[in-house]
Amino acid sequence: MENLDLVGIDLAKNVFQLHGCNSTGAVIFRKQLKRNKLLSFISELPTCTIAMEACSGSHYWGREFEALGHSVRLIAPKYVKPFVKRSKSDAIDAEAICEAALRPTMRFVQVRSEDNQAAGLAFKARDLLVRQRTQIINALRGHLSEFGFVVAKGPTHVRKLVSAVEAGDLELPEISRPLLSILVDTLEALNTRIRLLEAQIEQRAREDEICQRLTTIPGIGPIIATAIAALAPPPSTFRRGRDFAAWVGLTPLQHSTGGKQRLGRTSKMGNRALRRLLIIGASAVVRWAEHKGAAPGSWLARMLERKPPMLVRVALANKMARIAWALMAHGGEYRAQTVTR
Repeated sequence: MENLDLVGIDLAKNVFQLHGCNSTGAVIFRKQLKRNKLLSFISELPTCTIAMEACSGSHYWGREFEALGHSVRLIAPKYVKPFVKRSKSDAIDAEAICEAALRPTMRFVQVRSEDNQAAGLAFKARDLLVRQRTQIINALRGHLSEFGFVVAKGPTHVRKLVSAVEAGDLELPEISRPLLSILVDTLEALNTRIRLLEAQIEQRAREDEICQRLTTIPGIGPIIATAIAALAPPPSTFRRGRDFAAWVGLTPLQHSTGGKQRLGRTSKMGNRALRRLLIIGASAVVRWAEHKGAAPGSWLARMLERKPPMLVRVALANKMARIAWALMAHGGEYRAQTVTR
């Protein structure tokens, strides 16, 4: 394997497919390995580039292969798919990964460290618990509506649902009250765990210098600042803030041809959790401006005068993402003139 330059690996839980080739794409080997044999086989290979799809476990294997002296390239699965020939199999997928990695304009995902991955767990766990809390609230609302008790939507009215079950003022069949109490107890437990996770996130934001600078941006609090620091790639990955906003998925899709520019809906690429948090933060700023008034002549005031509210929220989230990249890449703190222009 003297001419080996690139190895494409189709990752799996137990059985891995490998495809080795040289710099021109000529096949050197095709091999299938079990999980317990993979590292020993890679350690015997000459130093080369190893390409994989950026998926579950890819960052772990990337760190292991880098420790053996190899160069690792992770590719988003959607960039590999165009290189899959005809039917699909593990061997074809591994070959497609090599084909994609050989492209000179291919974009790669940086291997994340263990600490960086661990920091992102807080947000993933919080998102899971928040979704479960929403399910419990919807279940309580639906069950109580069957007995004629209806309250307005929104988190501020959840207490009324809980009181209806606990106070006993609402006439309910005896068999239903203990069952609804189980949902109420689960809701309280979820609230406690969510508050605990948020406290940990806020503590990290106070201790991290980058997070402190990010929180100077209007609409970005400790949770969003810590999410950007933990979930976003290093700022050096992008040439400018616009590229970072495009990675988050806050730019429109293009359907341009024949010299005519046609912009479509928001691309919704990149990290879904980070995009949602930025839009939530932008929504808070827009609501404040709608009630209190934006600065006369500012960008936000002009946008609110002539654009739909949701479009303004996404546009502001885009601007927040670009400012956040600038602060991470070049240092400093937010200046009000950046958004009002």
